[in-house]
Amino acid sequence: MTEKGNEIRRRLPRLVMNLIMVVIIWLMSVFIPPTLDSVIIPGLEIQASFLVWILMIILMSIFLIRVLSDALILGDIFTDAFVRKMGIKEGRTPKRAAREVVYIIIIVLVITAINPLLSRIENYGLYLAAIATYIGLGLVIVFIYDIGRILYTLIENKADSIAEQMTKKSRKNEKEG
Repeated sequence: MTEKGNEIRRRLPRLVMNLIMVVIIWLMSVFIPPTLDSVIIPGLEIQASFLVWILMIILMSIFLIRVLSDALILGDIFTDAFVRKMGIKEGRTPKRAAREVVYIIIIVLVITAINPLLSRIENYGLYLAAIATYIGLGLVIVFIYDIGRILYTLIENKADSIAEQMTKKSRKNEKEG
């Protein structure tokens, strides 16, 4: 199995389990604190329900951070696969970023043109228009994310080359001095 396949196999179950934990903790934060409204913690003079609610929020935040880290890695993998399926070259060049900006503009124009037509369809028009909007939004988000990765890589490479040049000049000055 490929490296990306192993990464998906490792991260997807972890992401799902962390999401399940977030939902469980959220449900607990909805039902448990109201049962503790009348209990006041001695010395702190705080309602126990508030303290339990804060604890639940902290726990939920921890699991959400874990979900986010796994989702970002999986997002990279799925974005690469999606972009490859669209027939876009793998290279992270400024041309590719510009092409994706054009794709975003085309998607927005097409969705804007199609929505009034879809909304006129009897019984299901509003649903179809909403679905088209969400599909367009998803595609735009994928392209914006990929543009961000391209720009980040370009900036990172440029910063590395500048650092390398500065290091060479520094070493050259040390040898001369």
